[in-house]
Amino acid sequence: MVKTLILSTSIMLGMASLNPVSAQKSKGPNSTPKAEVKFLDDISIELAPTTVSLVEKPVKPTATFAYSKTEAPASTIENASQLQLKFAILLDAEVEQITPSALYQSVDEWWGTRYQYGGSTRDGIDCSAFTQVVYNAHFAVSLPRTAKEQHDVSTAISREELKEGDLVFFNTRGGVSHVGVYLQNNKFAHAATSGGVMISDLDEIYWAKRFIGAGRYEKPAEEGLVSMKP
Repeated sequence: MVKTLILSTSIMLGMASLNPVSAQKSKGPNSTPKAEVKFLDDISIELAPTTVSLVEKPVKPTATFAYSKTEAPASTIENASQLQLKFAILLDAEVEQITPSALYQSVDEWWGTRYQYGGSTRDGIDCSAFTQVVYNAHFAVSLPRTAKEQHDVSTAISREELKEGDLVFFNTRGGVSHVGVYLQNNKFAHAATSGGVMISDLDEIYWAKRFIGAGRYEKPAEEGLVSMKP
């Protein structure tokens, strides 16, 4: 009786344990609960229209540029002569500061002529003959032949008073032995033994050490004063 009760109970428990497994198998291994999808009524979404341009619009520059003291306006450069442009570079000056004149034309005509002591031609010229040529072309006057004589007949002026056409004197081999014509911006034209007719700076070490003074030539009173303007 007891054995029969135990056996019946075991059979019942075994059948009960099979029901969940059977239920799980009936759903299948890949079966997942379906989510319920609900839609909200009376709701709409509007997207603003967009346009895409394939051509980039030019961006106007916002920066402004002021005229620089060291830069000449384009109109000035365009209207400048070759002579002005050349001497603006040589003198490190602005184009509008170069006034075309017989002074610059004469220097330009003799530019690069080799140095020759005692010479006065295109084949060779020395410093005092060069100043004679320039003064004859620019002021229509004749200077004495040597640098010392030119120094003696000119009126001494300070370096601060120098202007275009004045004479500058140097001691290169004893006494007044070299002369040049002052242009502007501390520069002077002369016939140098090292490079012929050229332009140098008064502050160059070589010339600064040998500079002995400046002079302004004037005609004798009966002939009138020399005009030192271009």
